[in-house]
Amino acid sequence: VQLVESGGDSVQSGGSLRLSCTASGYTYSSYCMGWFRQAPGKEREGVAYIDSDGNTNYTDSVKGRFTISQDNAKNTLYLQMNALKYEDTAMYYCAAELSDTPIGAYYAPCQLFLYWGQGTQVTVSS
Repeated sequence: VQLVESGGDSVQSGGSLRLSCTASGYTYSSYCMGWFRQAPGKEREGVAYIDSDGNTNYTDSVKGRFTISQDNAKNTLYLQMNALKYEDTAMYYCAAELSDTPIGAYYAPCQLFLYWGQGTQVTVSS
C-alpha cells in the first residue's frame, strides 16, 4: 500500500489549499481514509476522516473550513482547506485503514490506521 500526499504550500492567513493523497497497491471493499497533522512540539491529531460508506467526520477546530472528499476512479483523497489560520500550520499526513469486512457490527471504521504517507507541509503566515 502506498500513499503519496501533495499540495502543501505556504499561504497567508485566510487563504486556501487543497491537499491530495493518491493511493495504490490495494483493493479492499471497506476502508477509512484520514488526514492527520502534526505541528512542531505537538502530538499528531486527526483532522478529517471519510469511510467507504461516504461518512465524514472532522475535528472541531476545522469544521466549516475543511472538507474531505475522494475520487474513487482516481484513487485519490482530497482535503480542501479554506479560511486557513496560523494554527493550521503543520505537516499533514494521509492514512488508510483497510478491511475486507463491510462496515457494520464487525467493523467499526476509523480506529486503526496502518498505512501512512510521507506528509506534505502546510505553512500559514499570519
